[in-house]
Amino acid sequence: MPAPLQNLSLRDQLRVDRLPLRLLTLFLGLTGFGAGIALILRAGLGAAPWDVLSVALSERTGLSIGTLTVLTSFAVLLAWIPLRQQPGIGTLANALWVGVSMDLTLAVVPPVEGLLPGLAMLLGGLVLNAVSDAVYIGAQLGPGPRDGLMTGIHHRWGLRIGPVRAVIEVAVLGLGGVLGGPVGVATVVYALGIGPIVHLVLPWVTIPVRTRSSEVPTSVGADEHETVTTVVPCSDAAGSSRPR
Repeated sequence: MPAPLQNLSLRDQLRVDRLPLRLLTLFLGLTGFGAGIALILRAGLGAAPWDVLSVALSERTGLSIGTLTVLTSFAVLLAWIPLRQQPGIGTLANALWVGVSMDLTLAVVPPVEGLLPGLAMLLGGLVLNAVSDAVYIGAQLGPGPRDGLMTGIHHRWGLRIGPVRAVIEVAVLGLGGVLGGPVGVATVVYALGIGPIVHLVLPWVTIPVRTRSSEVPTSVGADEHETVTTVVPCSDAAGSSRPR
């Protein structure tokens, strides 16, 4: 049975079991996530909704795409305040590192020419991004800024996550498109492909959370204790396919 995803507070994250392993997988996941986005951009066939906006702002401001991604992440985090969302280790790491990984990859991977090479890079970037997404989520160290905005609205007003996500991403895509961002085949492929791949990979990479909620003696006078573990599934995290 797949391990359930938890909604851990920052305090619980700092005390969670196997924290070094979780931090390692968090870093690997975020690095691969940013690299996957960069590969999709280098394919020259469009971009995911939030990246359409980042590219558009980059072209207008002269700042790098990764820098705009970081700035956008922190702008989204400001929206967490009225929603009373609590950031986690993964939230801050996501906001800071994904953009850096994007810029590093863009610096070493040149754009491709031709439809077939572009499609190959697009698919490779999509798979890398989705698998890395699952690895990041599986570390269970908190949602990314954009997913936190989505779940925060859900908790605040009781709206369903699916429609909330759709409205946010359509609005961001529309703004990015109006500003001249790259809307194309990759935009559609990403929207349709990211969720199923993450859903397939996530059960294999999730690190279960082991919590000791209480201890009950196995017998009177015995030194050994039976550990009772309480696990609370977090449906919001499981239903989110993108940790940004």
